[in-house]
Amino acid sequence: MASEDGTENCVGWAARDPSGFLSPYKFNRRVVRADDVSVKITHCGVCYADVAWTRNKFNDSKYPLVPGHEIVGIVKEVGQNVERFKVGDHVGVGTYVNSCQECQFCDDRLEVHCVKRPVSTFNAVDVDGTITKGGYSSSIVVHQRYCHKIPENYPMEMAAPLLCAGITVYTPMKRHKMNQPGKSLGVIGLGGLGHMAVKFGKAFGLNVTVFSTSVSKKEEALTLLGADRFVISSDEQQMKAVANSLDFIIDSASGDHPLEPYMWLLKTNGVLVLVGFPSKLEFSPASIILGAKTVAGSLTGGTKDIQEMLDFCAAKSIFPEVEVIPIQYANDALERMIKRDVKYRFVIDIENSLK
Repeated sequence: MASEDGTENCVGWAARDPSGFLSPYKFNRRVVRADDVSVKITHCGVCYADVAWTRNKFNDSKYPLVPGHEIVGIVKEVGQNVERFKVGDHVGVGTYVNSCQECQFCDDRLEVHCVKRPVSTFNAVDVDGTITKGGYSSSIVVHQRYCHKIPENYPMEMAAPLLCAGITVYTPMKRHKMNQPGKSLGVIGLGGLGHMAVKFGKAFGLNVTVFSTSVSKKEEALTLLGADRFVISSDEQQMKAVANSLDFIIDSASGDHPLEPYMWLLKTNGVLVLVGFPSKLEFSPASIILGAKTVAGSLTGGTKDIQEMLDFCAAKSIFPEVEVIPIQYANDALERMIKRDVKYRFVIDIENSLK
């Protein structure tokens, strides 16, 4: 998109081809419209989606591609119709920046399920025909509906991961009533999503069990994150010891793994929610029919849930575990993410490193 004077008004880092290698890139953000908010980006979280689309894993990447959909920053300009935000406000932008605004799901502020599909924050075609570009950049212009207030007392670098990793687990936990104190929650996978599920679970008053194949994660699960129990999922005896003990399970593991062993850990009427993206699911009908169990899926959340989650995290002092990095380290961070070498979310310090 060309600016009116023919110069670029935004600086970012973009991938030019399926190698996924990121390098400096100048482009234009649109002129602020009546319902728009212009945001100076201060931080952007690093999500596995950034790896997938910069490297064309789904064969639909549109280059040059500027990734990033865990965006926080400071309002620098608002359109004439904007009343919720003012210059200087701390705000966030998550995984989508537009939707039809007319369907039942949009009316219910569940825009993530828009019947015409929400417009993703990067690598999507917006209503004006332009390709969206994400938060590995100095600024963004977004319709006020998809902009969320960050409470003033909440650290900006901590807020970024909430806008994808956080909301991805918060939404199904609320939907399936995993906020009942005294109930029991199992968390499969201890990455960006899983560690937030543990933190939310404890804030909701749940008894939390973490499942992992790696004993090296035990101390952090119990000490740093506050889980009540740690189980090596490959140890049959440990798994048998927790049979029929869980009300809920959040499965955040993206690698292929059998669900069958976990289904037998659920109590009658138990619920397992899948938030990771394995290539296939494997479990027997008996494992869900016996005990009237439910297997469900979930994908981020609507604008109402996002704002509710941000306010909840501020009120309860829930903070993601982050490693703050400069933009110049972004390529290394993506490589480390592929190797699962991060505890538990990279956050790019855009404000102090992107020049």
